[in-house]
Amino acid sequence: MKITNVLLATDLSEESERPYAEVAQLAERFGATVTLLHVLEDVITTGHGAPLVAPISSPLCLPDRDEVCELLEQHAAKLRASVDAKCEVKCDVIGGIRVAEAITKYAGEHGVDLLAVSTHGRSGFRRMMMGSVAELVVRHSPVPVLVFPRLE
Repeated sequence: MKITNVLLATDLSEESERPYAEVAQLAERFGATVTLLHVLEDVITTGHGAPLVAPISSPLCLPDRDEVCELLEQHAAKLRASVDAKCEVKCDVIGGIRVAEAITKYAGEHGVDLLAVSTHGRSGFRRMMMGSVAELVVRHSPVPVLVFPRLE
């Protein structure tokens, strides 16, 4: 398996940092580029009592893009510090599709050889209500997925 482009998806939580060191080492070993991806999910709403009004982005639910991109750059610095890995940052607002779909779509469109994600380890009712991005990525990814489980 030739690895030249690794996509590392992160939600910028502490748990999502778990794969950074291992992915950086893998990239260094294969001379691959690591792309750090964070998806800002655009929450689309319609006005209450106005079903015929066109859906719009909810400004209350969408974090400041510049602030999130700055956080992503800080995470990229942590990744780069692990080993000498080439790291690119992709920070986009994706509207109309879910996070897992955006991740797998990006992987398919950008020549990604390996996708890396970490899990939050939710189970039961919390998993049923919030879903599992990692599980959906594994199911729908066009490329192999390296999953880092939650540390106990």
